[in-house]
Amino acid sequence: MTALIPSGTSWRLCRGPLPAAAAGLAVAMAIGSAAAPLQRMADPQSALSGIICAANAADGRDARQQPVVTPVTSHALPNVPGKRVTVVRVSYGPGGFSPPHHHSGSVTAYIIKGTIRSQLAGGPVETFKPGESFFEPPGAVHLVSENASVVEPAELLAVFVADEGAELTTYHQ
Repeated sequence: MTALIPSGTSWRLCRGPLPAAAAGLAVAMAIGSAAAPLQRMADPQSALSGIICAANAADGRDARQQPVVTPVTSHALPNVPGKRVTVVRVSYGPGGFSPPHHHSGSVTAYIIKGTIRSQLAGGPVETFKPGESFFEPPGAVHLVSENASVVEPAELLAVFVADEGAELTTYHQ
């Protein structure tokens, strides 16, 4: 599954067929789970505008565990032809996490609220607090990306620098 968030668009990320999501499944996440196609929202003025969401019934997990990713901005880099910077806010509920994934470009994450646990393949599990940041090189597998608290929310800003048109996130099964 891959996710690209172009400037000025609103997206909904849903796992499985849409009728399953409409059949009472929780809708709430941003970065999604494996095999979830991006679909343009029919009503960009809806309450979900600018938020990516997903239903996660196929694996039985509560969708509240999945983060909400809100696009902040995306701009072509005029001094680096072919590259784009995209910023998103990732909001984890208590106990929230992202499935293993990798990014096509470089990512710098800056923690703005709560405590985030992170692990890249081959590295240790690290814990980050507000004001701290971590870096993910292109293609690095992000094995652990989660809220360290089961009672408090956590948020980070993710700054992607990738090729224009690149699919920013690929989830692993």
